[in-house]
Amino acid sequence: MGDPAATTPANALVLCTEGLSKSFGGLQATRDVSLSLHRNELHAVIGPNGAGKSTLVNLLAGEFTPSAGRILLEGRDITSLNVWQRTRAGVARSFQRTNIFLPLTVHENVRLAAQARTGTLASLLSRAANSRTLFEITDLAIERVGLTQSRLRPSGELSHGEQRQLEIAMTLATDPKVLLLDEPLAGMGQEEGERISALLKSLARDHAVLLIEHDMDFVFKVADVMTVLVEGAVLASGTPQSVRESAAVQAAYLGGHA
Repeated sequence: MGDPAATTPANALVLCTEGLSKSFGGLQATRDVSLSLHRNELHAVIGPNGAGKSTLVNLLAGEFTPSAGRILLEGRDITSLNVWQRTRAGVARSFQRTNIFLPLTVHENVRLAAQARTGTLASLLSRAANSRTLFEITDLAIERVGLTQSRLRPSGELSHGEQRQLEIAMTLATDPKVLLLDEPLAGMGQEEGERISALLKSLARDHAVLLIEHDMDFVFKVADVMTVLVEGAVLASGTPQSVRESAAVQAAYLGGHA
């Protein structure tokens, strides 16, 4: 796994969108969304249900093709790249529901993710056993999320929080520049949530991190930058304090969270 810190200055602009829009028939899910993700910042996107948050993540990850606008990764236009091309370019994501192979061990899951970045599906298992570098990448990703002691456990035996840690390790194994994390705290208790919170703050030191999360207490605690989406458009963007104090955000979304 490479060291982004060695090549990317602190707070450098890593990914940005310009006028990003997506329509499904007559429904416009996102409208003219422009935002920037910087290294060493945890950027949270919040908004009510139906605001376009998941659509935005799918656009950034390559699941959807925008109807208008573009996406730039370190100045390179990646708007037309598909999911695997974006993964190889350095954009990785997690999902609202864990996306792991439960019968496989922690190590096997992360190893497959590491090899998927550069290999084809047919060659994954045959090449993995003989690749020392691949195993080093795998072990580093597992260590980074705090699962070294569980590396040989079947993934189905892990707690919900540990499965989230594993999924993040799988994204790290692809050597990403950008991490797109969709509701990483969903279904967690306080102890597991605090562990994931500390992990996310750590990851933001050498990645650009975009976070979708409904837990407002958590978001205001960990985010460096926040963007509020309402009806597919950016209502406000700035520091958590400026967002909290915005009259427009209060009226449209936060309410009792002020």
